[in-house]
Amino acid sequence: MPDALSATFAALADPTRRAILARLAQGDATVMELAEPFALTQPAISKHLKVLERAGMITRGRMAQTRPCRLDTARLREAAQWIEAYRHLWDASFDRLAAYLDRIQPCDPEGR
Repeated sequence: MPDALSATFAALADPTRRAILARLAQGDATVMELAEPFALTQPAISKHLKVLERAGMITRGRMAQTRPCRLDTARLREAAQWIEAYRHLWDASFDRLAAYLDRIQPCDPEGR
């Protein structure tokens, strides 16, 4: 069984699942509502939802005959924190690139 972070990134790797998460960020939705913008069958959407559910990114409730889906942001927060830990590396790389470009690009007399 993969760790939670691996499951999160695997779930986020698919554009359909990212679109589903974006829709759920606007509020709860049924499977039919989530399937509406896609040219996919309901079983295909259900498979995507199962991946998101196993990754802990959504929860599914039960209301009469429907099972509304709800976004659970805890896993997204964990992924964002993991990525944020590496931001200083990117920032340092960009700073070095900017310094290098400043050195190799001659400025015109007006400083541009």
